[in-house]
Amino acid sequence: MRFLHGRRARQHHRLRRRLHQRRGTVGVLAVLGPGLLAGLSDDDPAGITTYSIMGADHGYRLLWVLLASTLLLILFHELAARLGVMTGKGLLALVRERHGERAALALLAPLLVANIGTLVAEFAGVAAAASLAGIPRGPSVAAAAIVVCGLVLGSNFHRVEHVLLALSAVFVAYIGAGLLAHPDAGSTVDGLLVPGFGSGEGALLAAVACVGTTLAPWGLTFMQSYVADKRLKPAELRFERIDVATGAILTGVIGAFIVVACAATLHPIGRSIEDASDAALALQPLAGRLTSLLFGGGLIGAALLAAAVVPLATAYSVSEALGHEGRLDDPPDRARIFYASYAGSVVVAVAIVLIPSVPLVPVLFLTQALNAVLLLPILLVVRRLASDRTLVGEHALGRFGQGGTLAATAAVAASVVVLGAQAL
Repeated sequence: MRFLHGRRARQHHRLRRRLHQRRGTVGVLAVLGPGLLAGLSDDDPAGITTYSIMGADHGYRLLWVLLASTLLLILFHELAARLGVMTGKGLLALVRERHGERAALALLAPLLVANIGTLVAEFAGVAAAASLAGIPRGPSVAAAAIVVCGLVLGSNFHRVEHVLLALSAVFVAYIGAGLLAHPDAGSTVDGLLVPGFGSGEGALLAAVACVGTTLAPWGLTFMQSYVADKRLKPAELRFERIDVATGAILTGVIGAFIVVACAATLHPIGRSIEDASDAALALQPLAGRLTSLLFGGGLIGAALLAAAVVPLATAYSVSEALGHEGRLDDPPDRARIFYASYAGSVVVAVAIVLIPSVPLVPVLFLTQALNAVLLLPILLVVRRLASDRTLVGEHALGRFGQGGTLAATAAVAASVVVLGAQAL
């Protein structure tokens, strides 16, 4: 009798555990999206170019910067998600509510500069990838702009999210490219765990650009606004943290495979590259045509994903700073500023890219270093809001969290200051 009772108790316990695990899986799948999209969109053409230059010019040496940037990405994207879930509002909406319209507009100004610069880099990446197939800059960029505007502005929230998540699968190509390049495992581990810059020129600029492209300003505002747009509840925050960590880790892993692909093939022969399309062409004789095709194919997919997501961050921010709600499910006549901001940012970026004299390579690389500079006020604001118990209650940053985020912000600031001193 005791045996039967014990057996039933074990069966009941196993059943409860399965139900709990199933609820957890369903919960994660239900919130999946903001973290993955915000993270993976950081592996955009500008990011791919930055990582390619890191590997080609500095080998495995700067992988530790990418690891540190990935940890920063997890830290601050989680804060942005926490604010979005607990308040149901985007970053600029909270700043306007707590500190007034002037403060919101003051924060919007550097965001617009960073977002437009990044979006120019996305369409420059489209042009670079299309050039591999012999397609001119004008038709390729115009077609990409029409595709992303048609997708985002002509669909509802869930359809847009599903298409963008499906498109993010293209990043598997970079893992394949990195493996086919046969990187040195020992050098990869050393590069990840042993900090150093070596004696190569431009290492500090590459490191700052890596921080700027991995933890981009637009990503923080997009994360918070998108979580609010998705209408996630406080009970779902623990699942959203899994989404954030997954997206950030995948971002770092993909970036690392891009670095090692170029470090294993281009760095040993001293082959410098101008942009990610150059890397795709240079890899062909060294690592095979398949590696080259994977690299080039990943570039166009990454460009389209980021070109669809970055204007969303701009549209959310402009709407919030001006005191207007804007959601993907709202019809255009109810969210005119939101839709006009999205389309307007795309038009401005395309116009800049189509100017024949604009050098696309410096735009791709240097905008990421600029992102690190413009990132600083965003980090300070996010940190301050996340410490406010009247906003996030028990989820406010404690003493340890405040110290950690302050140290992280100080590290970014120090790298920017040192880079500025070197430039002078």
